[in-house]
Amino acid sequence: MLFDELSLSEDARLAVRAAGYVEPTPIQERAIPVVLSGRDLIGSAQTGTGKTAAFALPIISRLDQPPKPVAADGDGKSEARSPKLETEGHHPRGRRSRGDSRSRGGQKQPTFAGPRALVIEPTRELALQVEEAFRTFTKFSPLRVGVMYGGVGYAKQVELLQKGMDIWVGTPGRMLDFLERGELSLQHLQTVVLDEADRLLDMGFLPDVRRILEQCPPRDKRQTLLFSATIPPEIQTLVNWAMTEPEIVEIGIRRSPAETVTHALYPVANDQKYQLLHELLERTHYESVIVFCRMKSGVDLVAGSLEREGHKVIAMHSDRNQSEREEALRGFREGKYEVLVATDIAARGLDIAGVTHVINFDVPQHPEDYVHRIGRTGRAAKEGDALTLVTADEVLHVQSIERFIGRPIERKKIDNFNYTYTALFALKEGEGIDRFRVSGGRAGKGYSFSTGRRRR
Repeated sequence: MLFDELSLSEDARLAVRAAGYVEPTPIQERAIPVVLSGRDLIGSAQTGTGKTAAFALPIISRLDQPPKPVAADGDGKSEARSPKLETEGHHPRGRRSRGDSRSRGGQKQPTFAGPRALVIEPTRELALQVEEAFRTFTKFSPLRVGVMYGGVGYAKQVELLQKGMDIWVGTPGRMLDFLERGELSLQHLQTVVLDEADRLLDMGFLPDVRRILEQCPPRDKRQTLLFSATIPPEIQTLVNWAMTEPEIVEIGIRRSPAETVTHALYPVANDQKYQLLHELLERTHYESVIVFCRMKSGVDLVAGSLEREGHKVIAMHSDRNQSEREEALRGFREGKYEVLVATDIAARGLDIAGVTHVINFDVPQHPEDYVHRIGRTGRAAKEGDALTLVTADEVLHVQSIERFIGRPIERKKIDNFNYTYTALFALKEGEGIDRFRVSGGRAGKGYSFSTGRRRR
């Protein structure tokens, strides 16, 4: 199938061609017709498969179309043919709506039309990335896109609110701020997207999401799209409350990492983790690497250690302000830095082309996070490598990961490294953790343990 066969609007098709896309990915091919139909959707696919375009393109196409006409029924009453396209009183393209400043519960109402589409993201970085995708796909459309998130001042976002945006992308906290201040109205909303819903749950945002949805049109008067790697009970409760008979589109095995990624575990004594990390980078031929740490303090320590060894490195975690985080991502994407050291803030959804290796300095405590972390490499069917350092107190987390992905991960030792003894080397099958036998030599695609220097 080609994008031209998907019934997208002419503006969306032009944007797709300008971006150089010809054939949709599986998630796009299956999700786009559902979204275009106005039905609710639960979507799941492996990372790097084009999920954002799967909802952005059909949303833009629906907003590009004029509202469907109102037809009279047999009793002379009129009703919209599709309640989810109901736009009575809406002023397209974000124009101001006069006389719409009535109070509701003593709260001043906005004097401008609200958005017709809303995308809720768990982090600022994801919000900015998704907004950028919408801007790419609205290149030939008069639709206007805005982004709102916390950690920055209000003035610029208020200015955009007053201009009137057709599509808003943002994080829950700032959305609630504007709703409570009476500067954002969702009464004309047609489509709401809950992106990375499991991450919204992990970060404690589901109560905020529910409060936002309570200010949207009723669920039978709007379209609700939910994308999530997993559907735990808490999210299922939200689905039952917020959605109407959603279509389910699932591409691939929900728990599986990309098939193009090679995995390896490296057992090491705790006091040699930094030394082994340096050795891996010295012996690995790479283009760009993301190193994941569990704690913000760990990120700073690892980044400082690598910088002292001459690596071009940048750190990223939630204590860095927004401009610092944007600079970190921009510099890493552009090749100014060859190593990005980050917490799991960089594990979800960020699309960074050309990441050849992911190194888990700390084993993630939740197996879902392992899949998301290593999903930063091996994207768009390219090959990548995922290396994980393992200490004795992380063995149980490794077991959980292997159960979750349904397969063992090979254990490796690098040659000519002066290892400190750890009990991990002595474990046999059936003792604590199955198959924890380690081998040396070549370890996967893209790199080998030899005397060669790392790629500069």
